[in-house]
Amino acid sequence: MLRQNLSQKLLQKLSPQQIQLMKMLQLPTIALEQRIKEEMEANPALEEGEETEEEENNEEDEILTEETGEDENEETEVDKDDFAMDDYMDEDEGESYKLKTNNTGPDDERKEIPVTSSISLQEILENQLGLQELNDHQYRVALYLIGNIDDEGYLRRDLASVVDDLAFSQGITTTEEELLEMLHVIQRFDPPGVGARDLQECLLLQLQRKDDRYIEIALAVQIVKEQMDEFSKKHYEKIQKKLDIGDEQLKEAIDEILKLDPKPGNSGGDAQKNIQEIIPDFVINNSDGILELSLNSRNQPELRISRDYTQMLDEYSRAKDKQSKEASSFVKQKIENAKWFIDAIKQRENTLMSTMRAIMQYQFDYFLEGDETKLKPMILKDIADRTGHDISTVSRVTNSKYVQTQFGTFPLKSFFSESLSTESGEEVSSKEVKKILQDSIESENKKKPLTDDALTILLKQKGYNIARRTVAKYREMLDIPVARMRKEL
Repeated sequence: MLRQNLSQKLLQKLSPQQIQLMKMLQLPTIALEQRIKEEMEANPALEEGEETEEEENNEEDEILTEETGEDENEETEVDKDDFAMDDYMDEDEGESYKLKTNNTGPDDERKEIPVTSSISLQEILENQLGLQELNDHQYRVALYLIGNIDDEGYLRRDLASVVDDLAFSQGITTTEEELLEMLHVIQRFDPPGVGARDLQECLLLQLQRKDDRYIEIALAVQIVKEQMDEFSKKHYEKIQKKLDIGDEQLKEAIDEILKLDPKPGNSGGDAQKNIQEIIPDFVINNSDGILELSLNSRNQPELRISRDYTQMLDEYSRAKDKQSKEASSFVKQKIENAKWFIDAIKQRENTLMSTMRAIMQYQFDYFLEGDETKLKPMILKDIADRTGHDISTVSRVTNSKYVQTQFGTFPLKSFFSESLSTESGEEVSSKEVKKILQDSIESENKKKPLTDDALTILLKQKGYNIARRTVAKYREMLDIPVARMRKEL
C-alpha cells in the first residue's frame, strides 16, 4: 500500500571549498608547500609574487592609455632604433659566464632544504657480491637472496619458500642446501651480522669475527649459543649457575654482547633509515619574559592573481561572439579558483595562529621555562572554548604540527594531557606524573630497579594517589621496560 508522508529535515552540507579548507588545515608546513606547487601547476591564473606599487601604477597607466586612445607603438619603435645593444657590447662580451649574475647577499634568505644522498643496504651487498668468484647461476641465486633481506639486515623468509619463488618467478632451479651455501657467502659481507635469520644468529655472526682466544668473547659466544633465552630475560643467576662463572666474568661477557648491533642493516644502508627532517609550523621566542609567536612560512611563496589573466578576462568580456564568451567563462573560473585558494591560505594561517596562540597562553609557564612539570591539564575542548573553533577544527590544526621553542621542537599533541587529582585536591597533568616517573627510573639503582609497586608507593609519598595499573600504563607509554629488564650487573 502506497503512502505519502510530509517530513521536514534540517541538513548541513559542506561545500567543496569548505572541505578543501578542512584538508588544508591538516597539512603541515612541508605538505602545504607541495600543495601550493600543485595548485600553481593546475591553475595558470595563480602565480608567485605579491602585488607591488609599480604594478599598480602600470595598471593605472594602462587604464589611462585606453581612455585617451594614444598609441605607444611608434615611440617603442623609435626606442628600438635609438638603443641597439650591439653598439654597447664588445666582441668578447656575450659569453655564457657573462650572462649570469648573483644579486644575493650573505644576509638574504635561502629557501631550499638540504637533501642527503646515500646508497642502500642492498646496493652495498650487491657491490660485495660482484667481488666473489661465483658462476652465473650462483650469482643470480645470491642476488635474489640479497633482494629478500629487509632494511634491518635480516632474511626473515623460509628458504623453502625462496626455492619455490626462484622456480616460479625467475625460472631458476635450486635447493635449500645451495641457498644455505650462498647465504653463508652473504653472511661474510659487511656490515657484520647481515643475512641472519634471527637475533641469535645475528649476534653469533658478529661474535665469530672477534678473537675467541679472549675469555670474555668465548663466554659471550657460549651465552648466545646456549643461554639466549635466559640472557634475553636477564636471568643472570641461572646463567652463572649453568656456566659456573663469577660476577666479573659474566659482566665482561655481557658487555661484549651489548656492544653488538642487533640491527646491522640500519648501520649499513643510511638510505633505508626512516630519517625525516622535522620542519616546525610555529616558532615561539622568549624575549625577556614576553612570548612571541610566529608562523613558519619560510618556503611558502607569496601568491597573487596573474595580471595576464585579468587582462584576458577584460578583453574577452568586451567581445560579443560566442567563442569569446566561452573563453571569458573559462578565464573567470580560473581567476575565482585562484582567489579562493589565496583566501583559503590566509584563513588557514589565521586559524592556525589563533589556535597556537591559545595553546601558548594556556601553557604560558611551560613555554617560559620548558619544565614539563609546569604543563597544565589540557584537552581539545579547552582550546576550542578559548578560540571559538569547533573541536574537530582544533584537532585538525594540532595534528602533525610542530612548534619550535628555545628548548626544543615538539609536536602540538604533546601539550595535551589528562588531569589527575593530588591528595590536596589539586588538578595536575598526567605529563607531570610521567616526568616524575621517568626521573625516578633514571636515578634508580640499576642493580635493584624500582618495581611498579615501588613506583606507586613513591608517587603516593609525593602526593599523587595513582593506582598501580596506571603507573604500569604510564611506564609503557614512556617505552620503559619492567624492572627485571632494567636490571644491570
